[in-house]
Amino acid sequence: MDLTATFARITWRNIVDAIIVGALLYQLLRLIWRRRAGQIVLGLLLLLAASLAANWVDLPMLRALLRPLVTYLAFAVFVLFQAEIRRGLAMLGGWNPFQKIGGISRPNPYEDVVLAVGKFAQERIGALIVLERQTGLRTHAESGVALDARLSYDLLVAIFRPGSPLHDGAVIVQKDRIAAASCFLPLSVSPDRPRELGSRHRAALGITEETDAVAVVVAETGVVSIAAQGTIETGLSEERLRAMLSLLFGKRGAAISPSKPAVPAVAPAPAQVVEIHTRSKES
Repeated sequence: MDLTATFARITWRNIVDAIIVGALLYQLLRLIWRRRAGQIVLGLLLLLAASLAANWVDLPMLRALLRPLVTYLAFAVFVLFQAEIRRGLAMLGGWNPFQKIGGISRPNPYEDVVLAVGKFAQERIGALIVLERQTGLRTHAESGVALDARLSYDLLVAIFRPGSPLHDGAVIVQKDRIAAASCFLPLSVSPDRPRELGSRHRAALGITEETDAVAVVVAETGVVSIAAQGTIETGLSEERLRAMLSLLFGKRGAAISPSKPAVPAVAPAPAQVVEIHTRSKES
């Protein structure tokens, strides 16, 4: 084979085409990597391989069994991966290559959240705070009580004060404003969910499986957790929470990078990462 002639036929269009296809495949792998969707993809590939093997070896009974399944394989992909497809389209629609050009670096805008969470953890008050990123949370905000108030430490403490009518449910934060309180969120329904995760953690996972939002959870035991992209890290200290928020909001799409906090967590619970990946369901 003449490699010189082969490379001579490559044009700039071929290079651009390869780059675009490679980028799309990379984003697809990011959506399914280390998720239950990856296991489903593997199962579908094994099913397809079994069908091809049945045709090649001439196994009529197995071929007759797998033929209807392979025929409807394309429809099954849309049904099984509807959550991943929806998340991918939301990421594509919210992508803005010019949003950081000319931007000015600023301190963590969610310092009030960090301080309030520290108080909740110290006093063992349950709380769930959802921070919006690119995907809009208007539908979920409409399920609660509209506030449209400036984000502040005092307001968060007032909302989650025991006995407050807005204590139950989630607070949704859009940039530097609290959009709504006492909001209902979709729960993660994964059967692989650890038993120790309660309804607040399930809601945090559910909203981050459907959107690119970040959810901060304070359990009534004082343990602080943060969820993003369908994963959750528990046992955070105030410093670790601040660092995670700076990472997640400083770099769009950054995934949780589990590591042990440099200082002890607010409660005597080791830092751990729990991954739950499933199709979310409104409840």
